Amino acid sequence: MTMNRIADREYDRRNPRTADRALPAGKLSPGFAWLFTLVASAVLFFAASRLNRLSLELAPAALAILFFYSYTKRFTSWSHFVLGFCLGISPLAAWIAVRGSLDARMLILCAAVTLWVGGFDVLYACQDVEFDRTAGLHSIPKKVWYCPRAHHRPGDARFYGGAARAAGVTVSPCVAGMGGNRRGGWSLGVRAFIGKTNDLSKMNAAFFAVNGYISLLFLLFWARLPLWGDPKSF
Repeated sequence: MTMNRIADREYDRRNPRTADRALPAGKLSPGFAWLFTLVASAVLFFAASRLNRLSLELAPAALAILFFYSYTKRFTSWSHFVLGFCLGISPLAAWIAVRGSLDARMLILCAAVTLWVGGFDVLYACQDVEFDRTAGLHSIPKKVWYCPRAHHRPGDARFYGGAARAAGVTVSPCVAGMGGNRRGGWSLGVRAFIGKTNDLSKMNAAFFAVNGYISLLFLLFWARLPLWGDPKSF
């Protein structure tokens, strides 16, 4: 996350929504941010070395994926799902940390988290459509809004509903695949996940607070799913 702020420092300074963040506001120096990033990376490698050989061998790849995301908005509208993948690899990483080996079954969780985070980040990006357009950055909301065939424009509440449905379609397979389709649970999860999307003033609360609650809900659904066989063997 610090690397992301370093890479986007100039954009954050120009964007009214992010101008008061630590780096653009001068509360922290770029030198401190770089030092923090280097120390955090060193801790990652040290921790991986104490786990097992595969964790250490894959640590550079994990770090490269995280750093790569910070630049994707400059050339692709699909950066939301690159961010999703950054978090999506964490279940696989946790498995490797514990078992010291790869397991194809973990790809289900990786895909679920990738779609979950990517779908919600589409909604989060609605806050910066105008800025992305003027700054030359890419996002799915910007692409939809300024498509010549689009029927929605900035300030049109119908777009938020469309974005919510798009995120819902993205997230629904994730929830259903984790057992949330029982008793209509997946529909409830998606509704709570999206919230009132035409009110962007509540986006931060939805993005961080509600997102955290929903993650625990997903965990409960996943724990009930008989995917792993005998729980004692896990």
